[in-house]
Amino acid sequence: MPQARRKVPFSGKAKKQQLQAKKNKTLLLSTPSGSSTCDIVSVNYQPSKNRAGGRNNPNRFVLKFYRETDEELKIKKEDALKAINPVSEVQMEVKPLDYFPEELSFPKRPPWRFGTKKEELEAQEQQSFRNYIHKLQESDHWDDISYFELNLETWRQLWRVLEMCDILLLIVDVRYAGLMFPPSLYQHIREEGKGMILVLNKVDLVPASVAVAWYDYFKKTYKYLRVVFFTSCPGYALRGGTSDKAGLQVRRRKGRQRMCVEGATKIYEACKDIVCYELDLSCWEKKIKEEAAVEDEEDNTEVGETIVEEADTTYFSHTRYGDGMLTVGCVGQPNVGKSSLMNALMGRKVVSVSKTPGHTKHFQTIYLTPKVRLCDCPGLVFPSKVPRPIQILMGSYPIAQLREPYTTIRYLAERLDLPKLLRIEHPENDDTWSPRDICDGWAKKRGYLTAKAARLDTYRAANSLLRMALDGKLCFWLRPHGFTKKKEKFENHEEIKYVKWVQAITNDEERSPAVSESDDKSDSDADDIVSNDEEDSDEAIVATRNKFTELLNAD
Repeated sequence: MPQARRKVPFSGKAKKQQLQAKKNKTLLLSTPSGSSTCDIVSVNYQPSKNRAGGRNNPNRFVLKFYRETDEELKIKKEDALKAINPVSEVQMEVKPLDYFPEELSFPKRPPWRFGTKKEELEAQEQQSFRNYIHKLQESDHWDDISYFELNLETWRQLWRVLEMCDILLLIVDVRYAGLMFPPSLYQHIREEGKGMILVLNKVDLVPASVAVAWYDYFKKTYKYLRVVFFTSCPGYALRGGTSDKAGLQVRRRKGRQRMCVEGATKIYEACKDIVCYELDLSCWEKKIKEEAAVEDEEDNTEVGETIVEEADTTYFSHTRYGDGMLTVGCVGQPNVGKSSLMNALMGRKVVSVSKTPGHTKHFQTIYLTPKVRLCDCPGLVFPSKVPRPIQILMGSYPIAQLREPYTTIRYLAERLDLPKLLRIEHPENDDTWSPRDICDGWAKKRGYLTAKAARLDTYRAANSLLRMALDGKLCFWLRPHGFTKKKEKFENHEEIKYVKWVQAITNDEERSPAVSESDDKSDSDADDIVSNDEEDSDEAIVATRNKFTELLNAD
């Protein structure tokens, strides 16, 4: 038998280094040298005994992004102590094409032919994806590229949806519409000879003029693109007050939400316009009319079947309107309201909804009618040069997993007067505010304290503010370039009446101030917002004072 290995002395210093290395690996932290610029963080990673991977691996479709180095985090934390410099309204205008250079296309499935084995095809896809990432790293845009999806399995889901669909629905949050629309995806759909519909979701969170401005931008920039307004929370289902200016909003739901038939009708009309007379969509039209006549309390209506399929991401040979079936693909970034839209189209909840990016993880085929089906794709982030603070406000990255939230707080505070909106006092009685001061002030107001030392929990306060912005409670939106100069034109646009009708806004509502002149009321509004934020997320939506208020109160 071989002799036992002689024990080697192990100093306390070496043991400490070993434990530190293990901790860095466990917490997915970058190395102090900063050499881990290509390290990847897995978002929403779930502990699993299934180490071999495969279809049963719960982490197969987790979001994956490059993470910042320790040096970058150190610089950002120091910057959080610097004063905030407010920006003008014109500086909130953006040119979307500047953030999507032609070189920043999305990865595509490599050429495929019959007879190729599954293992060979997967190997080709992996190699093609590695080449794609390497090409991005070698490009001049690499230093400016922000968070984007690095999980090949999620891109395979997108490929499958693009191959199966006859029409693609791209859902975007109207607050950041231009920065959620990748031109390369539109170009790909055009090359495939398929139709594309852009859904401007959450129109209840912006002024009607801003929604119309984005509508006008897309119609003029993309000739063959259909654009539809949508909200899964129509104004007549809500109570409270809001305005057409950025500010702090109180939102309470009155009863249950009635599914938005108006948006479903517009999407149906856009699909019918693309299909023309090649398919009979009368059954879809009939379904929408039947749901329009159903009262909110009636949940026993038969509306269709939901099929959750295995995550088959292999190549799909597409046949236009095969078997007389219209296949509509649904694509969008995380937190754009894609699942809520699909639920509204069905007339009931068929897809689970969550604010956490990466919530939809499996391929779903949902039959609206026997001849119309929806294919849902997990939310993914396309490569772009969109600044990371905006990506966080858009919901592309989980707020709870941010290592440094203060840069995003700065971006928000430069565009909204947070101290005034939140009615907070400066922790040091100073007139100059920094991102850290705002977070400390909010922590003091809300009573956020650390467990042991009872210090102000600044990090928790920052997370709270970012969640309020994500939910639309802190109202902020971007404008297309030239909006300020053409604002009067958009306020008289032909689509403005329809948008206001969807929002159910009255003339009195348009004239109401963004922030109440009463300090006491504003202070209570801030309390109400956070208390609602800490409850069920489904209860927190924008409130609108509208022409149906008396009917709602009569209930």
